[in-house]
Amino acid sequence: MSSLAPYIGGIAAFLASLSYVPQVRKAWPRGSTADLSLGMLTALTLGLSLWIVYGVMQGDWVIVGSNLVGAALAGIVLGCKVRDLSLTQERQPRPSVETIDRGRSHVKER
Repeated sequence: MSSLAPYIGGIAAFLASLSYVPQVRKAWPRGSTADLSLGMLTALTLGLSLWIVYGVMQGDWVIVGSNLVGAALAGIVLGCKVRDLSLTQERQPRPSVETIDRGRSHVKER
């Protein structure tokens, strides 16, 4: 029975890794990551990357393989999130010098 353990672990890891695919498909189009947390995606990608290091240190191909797929997919979503954040910041209007000057003069008048 224990000889089946690596195969069961491999299948479980493969299926768990596939759970990221719908998120990648949703995040790939521009501007579609607004509901995703940058902190969560960063922590997830870093955590999965550390699991890869751990798996290499332990010589466990199931841990390495599953977390490699998961980290790659989570990294893609993280990249999409960063892309969308930078696009959002570019779209926001910047105050003109005139607006800033009016704001200062208004503050001085108080």
